[in-house]
Parts: sequence; structure tokens; C-alpha cells
Amino acid sequence: MPEGLKTLTRYTIEQEHRHPGSSGEFSALLNVLATATKTIANRVTRGRIVGSLGAQPADSLPPTVHRRLDAIADDIMVSESQWTGPLSALLSEQRSEFHPVPTEYRRGKYLLAFDALDGASNIDVNLPVGTIFSVLRAPDEDRAPEAADFLQPGVRQVCAGFTLYGPATMLVLTTGSGVDGFTLDREIGAFVLTHPRMRIPDDTSGFAINAANERFWERPVRRYVHECLEGAEGPRGRDFNMRWVASLVADTFHILTRGGIYLYPYDTREPERPGRVSLLCGANPIAFVVEQAGGAATTGGERVLEVPPRAPHQRVPIIFGSRNEVERIVRYHRDPDAGPLFDASLFGSRSLFRPAPH
Repeated sequence: MPEGLKTLTRYTIEQEHRHPGSSGEFSALLNVLATATKTIANRVTRGRIVGSLGAQPADSLPPTVHRRLDAIADDIMVSESQWTGPLSALLSEQRSEFHPVPTEYRRGKYLLAFDALDGASNIDVNLPVGTIFSVLRAPDEDRAPEAADFLQPGVRQVCAGFTLYGPATMLVLTTGSGVDGFTLDREIGAFVLTHPRMRIPDDTSGFAINAANERFWERPVRRYVHECLEGAEGPRGRDFNMRWVASLVADTFHILTRGGIYLYPYDTREPERPGRVSLLCGANPIAFVVEQAGGAATTGGERVLEVPPRAPHQRVPIIFGSRNEVERIVRYHRDPDAGPLFDASLFGSRSLFRPAPH
């Protein structure tokens, strides 16, 4: 490890020293999460060598030979953390029911909500995936944990973050006092602080959205995207870049390091299903990180961290990133009928297939 770099273990101990009376449970929890994600990183990077697949349906393969990697990652998160003491219960994106810590283990004062392998469909094409996690306080009552204990708005998170499994394995976290990024040093088997005090610039010229869903977007989102695509000749007066990785953690890390805005907005396909991102296991932890790095996160109609959870697996739209761009989209949602009507195609009047009018 290069001289002067700080390990995650030292980082968490120093954080607790700033809070006299700390029990050490929180430091223990962060180190448990780090161990779990290092184990997942090892499985992700070995892929088919250890018989793990990403996107294939589980029933299409002999179960004794292959397992979906998202299921393996989920098992790792639970098995590595449930016996360690800091947790009372876990909520997984992969499981329909919450998982109380078994009674044979000591139950602690924290709840963990997580998506063990975000972007699992990218595994088989070797694109980035990651783990997202959120830590809440468990109720003080001397009783068994309940699913309703997780129904806390995002503003009550005590810690959140994600691990990105890319060319390097990165752990990004916040405890409510800024955002720090750690890189896994495989030579010593530890995360070391490499990206202290990460900040998202207020302005950007890049956005991430799945353009294939354009026909289902509401007018404010369509207006925003079309204005960006019109570039220097349009109302924004500058050119934008568009990207889409289909990995929430990969796009979040890109925004944390280079700026940008991510849109997974409400669309009209299923009116009874207002969003696609899990509020507790995805949107809240990402929004907490983004806000702590100076950005903003909205559903289009309200701040993500203030959305009241109604069910453990509630899903919401999410738009986050550089603050000024997010605020622009919020303004467009407040006045959804403003602005010109746009062609239902992203290539409305000028494209590779249709020349510009003369």
C-alpha cells in the first residue's frame, strides 16, 4: 500500500473516536460489509470459472452446476453479516420477505437494506455491477424485528453506500458528513481511502437514460432530453453527451467523479407501478450519497429522501446528479404543459436518417 493511504479499518476507528461513547458496533458493521463485498468481488471477477452466471434464468441450467450470481451475492451478504452482532434484521432486494437475525445470534441496533448485485444482467457481457446498501437504526423496543421497522424515510439513514465491481473494486460510502471512496488493494486485502470528499459539480453536459423507453416518458422528461439533444443550436446553447450502462452503481460513480445526471423516470407502461428502482434498497442509499456529495435526487415530484415508504419493496422513479440539472427537471415537472411539443422520436426533425430542413 502506498505510504499515506488510510485503510477503511483505520478510517472507521477514527470516525468513532470523534463520537465519545460509541459502542464500536458501527465500525464493526462497516467492516462486515467490506468483507462481504470483497467476497462478492472475488466471485464476480471469476465468473464462469467458478460456475456463476448473471442473466440466464435459473431454471434453464442444471442447478448443481450453475447458480445465478445475484443469488450467490445475496447469500454472501446475509451469511457474512447476520452473526456479527450489529444487526437486528436485513432486507434484501432479492427476497420477498425481510430476514430477522436468527435468535441464536446477538441482535444489534441496526437494520441493513441492500441490493447484493445491482446490474446482474451485465455479468455475462463483462460490464460493471455493484452492491448497494443502506443502514437504519432499529427501534429501541425490546421485541423481535418486524418488516415495518424498515419503513423509514431516507433522511433517517445513518449510513449508505455502494461497491462497484469494475476494473478496480471501489467502495463509496457516507455517514452523513460527506462522501469518501475506497479502492480495494488486493495485495493487502483491504480497502484504502483514495477518493476523499467526493463532490458532484453543480453543472454538467452529460446525462444517462435508457432512450429505448422514450415513447413512455412523461412530457417534462421528454422536453428535457430533447433540449439536451438539440445541443448548441437548441435552448440549452451547448452540446450534451448521452450514455447508459444499465448499472445504477456504475452511472452513480461516473456522476460522482465527472458530474452528470441519471434519469430512470416514471413512465406510462404500468400506471399502477410508478417506478422501477427499489426505494429502500436502491433509491434511498443512492440519494443519500448523491446529496452528501453536493448533488440532488428527486422522483420528479418530490425529494427522494422524503418519500414515505409504504411497503418494503416499494419502487419509485429516480432522477439524480448535478444539482442545477436536477432542479431544472423538477421545474419542468411543476409545469408539465410548458415548452414545445416534441416528436415521439428522439430523432424528431434531424437525425442520421432524416436531414435537417434547408
